[in-house]
Parts: sequence; structure tokens; C-alpha cells
Amino acid sequence: MKIETIAIHAGNHTDESSKAVIQPIVLSTTFVREADGSFPAGYIYSRSSNPNRTSLENVLAKLEGGVDAAAFASGNAAGMTVFQTLKPGTHVICPDDMYHGLRNQLKNLFAGILDFDFIDVNNETVLIDHIKPNTGLIWIETPSNPLLKITDIKKIVKIAREHKIKVACDNTFATPIGQQPLALGADLVMHSSTKYFGGHSDLMGGALITPEKNEWWAKIRQVQEMGGAIPSPMDCYFLARSIKTLPYRIRGHVHNAQLLAEFLEKHPKIEKVMYPGLLSHPQHQIAKDQMLNFGGMLSFCVKGGQDEAKRLINGLKLFTQATSLGGVESLIEHRASVEGPDTKTPLNLLRASVGLEHIDDLVADIMQALN
Repeated sequence: MKIETIAIHAGNHTDESSKAVIQPIVLSTTFVREADGSFPAGYIYSRSSNPNRTSLENVLAKLEGGVDAAAFASGNAAGMTVFQTLKPGTHVICPDDMYHGLRNQLKNLFAGILDFDFIDVNNETVLIDHIKPNTGLIWIETPSNPLLKITDIKKIVKIAREHKIKVACDNTFATPIGQQPLALGADLVMHSSTKYFGGHSDLMGGALITPEKNEWWAKIRQVQEMGGAIPSPMDCYFLARSIKTLPYRIRGHVHNAQLLAEFLEKHPKIEKVMYPGLLSHPQHQIAKDQMLNFGGMLSFCVKGGQDEAKRLINGLKLFTQATSLGGVESLIEHRASVEGPDTKTPLNLLRASVGLEHIDDLVADIMQALN
């Protein structure tokens, strides 16, 4: 099936008792046993599995071209699960501009348990120089948050294979509509499904998707069940519902982001625009080769420094100044303020999640704030 069809049908199961076209929400935490102690529907306890979570995980796996998916209560919970499956002392290589939530998780919760380096993974020499005998995982994030760097997934996978190292890819910015890391050789895909999967800024979730049910995946499933950081049946239902429109929403996000990036790049008060769909992006060709589209996220630096950037963001009327991304409404934030004192993000950088409003209105809003 094509991805639009998968999005609509793979996350829905027709209810046999009522014949309801749309799968109902099953809120029960426990399920009836038969006289012999078996569970006829396969469900025992909702922390282990739930009909709505089963449907959500099915559509997530199929969208990414994987064989299985595990849903979590947040993107951070999904990322933490990956790190929890690694043996103490394992060395992890991460990008130097890794999403600050997971970077801080490693630094604050896994210090002394895991060994990790934050480096420019796009620099092949630097990457190879940092591989150790105990390196077990290379974590990549492409496009990155908030600098929109593009990582050559195939190149990273090739190096990792030569050293028998796993590769996990945070595909949140791109979504499976814009990029298929498993098809490019990644061993695991991670998402904050709070973002584009949810698409309406009203629920939280995370996901991991695997190309094979191997020993590592069994450990991930074990942490999911025993740790219990799982989404509620209600969240699973609404995520599966939102995913039905994901392919069409992404088209609108990409269309608007491309046009807004082109407008900003030409404006005399803008110092730099970071969007992989621009020819000026240093990894534009890599993005063109490995991405199906260039996504709905962009960042830009305002001339005049932090004060001018904040003056611009405070003058906007349609763009909402708020954290997060991927909703139908356009959001913008001064990213360095969110990331804290150890941020490497330029102080004059604004990150925009370009929504589905009419592009003329979004451009007009930026123009009036700049002027």
C-alpha cells in the first residue's frame, strides 16, 4: 500500500462486536481469563498491551517500513529506553547538536553508567577517531534540532557496520513521510510522536521502530513493559486518528516552509536561514538524495543579535511563541533561551515550526514584525 493508505488503515481495527467502522477506545486495565487461564484476545494487563496501543504500533511500524514498533508516553521516554538497554560502560557517540532534552538526559541520568561523546558526526575523520572498543551505539538526528544539519545516514551506517556498532536515528523532524532511515540501513528509528504524528499540540508520545525482532528489540520491549512509560489508550486512539491525515498535513507544512525560507533568505534583516530545501544549505545535496521532502522546520538568524531576535519574536501575531513543533499552528521560539546556559545555539537564532496557515499570512506576519 502507498503511505497515504497505510496511514488511514494500518492504525484502525474494526470492532467485531459492534461492527463500528472506527476502533473504539478500550479503557480497561485488565482482561478476562478463560476457564483454563488463557487470554482469548491476547491481552492480559494494559501496561503490557492494549488494543489501541497495538493499532498505533502497527501503523507506526508500517509507516517506517519496520516490522514492529513500541509506543511510549513521550519522546524522552523512548530515547531513555534505548539507553537503558545498553550495558553499563557502553560508549555512545552522539551529535554535538543533539536535541537538548536527550543530551541532558545522558549527562544527568546516565553519567557514570554510560560513556558518551558529543561530536560532529558529519566529519568522518572525527567520527572514526572517536570510535572505541566499547562503542555500541551511534545516535544520529537528521535534520537536527535546531540547526537543521543533515547527516548522511548511509555513510554513518557504513562506518558503523565496519565496527559492528548499532545506529539509531531520531526521525522526528523529517517524519516517515519525509525520510525512511530504516531503508537507508539504520538499526532503529526514534520519534517524539508529540510532534507531527500528533499534529495538534494536544497530546504527548514517543515511539521506537525496528527493522527486525532481534535481541536488542526484545530488551526494548522488556523495558517498555517493566518500566511502564506507556501512552494511555486515549492518547493511542488520538495519535492513530491524527496519523490518518499525516501525509497530507506534511505536504502543507513542507510547502509553507519552503516558501517562507525563500522569503527570509532574501530579506536584508535576516543573517542566515537554515532549511535543507535551500540551495544555500551546506548539506542540501545530501538532503535531496536521502529525503523524500525537506520538512516543515526551519531556523533563521536575525541581524543585530539577540535583542533584535527577541524584538522580532515579540512582534509576531500569527506565530505563537511556544516550545514544541509539528502542530497545525505556526510556533516560534528563541531556542537558546530554552536550551539553557550550555547551549551552542546562536543567540540570534529563532526556530520556527511552520504551520498550515496560508503562506501569504505567515509572510505578512514576519514582514510586519521585521518592519
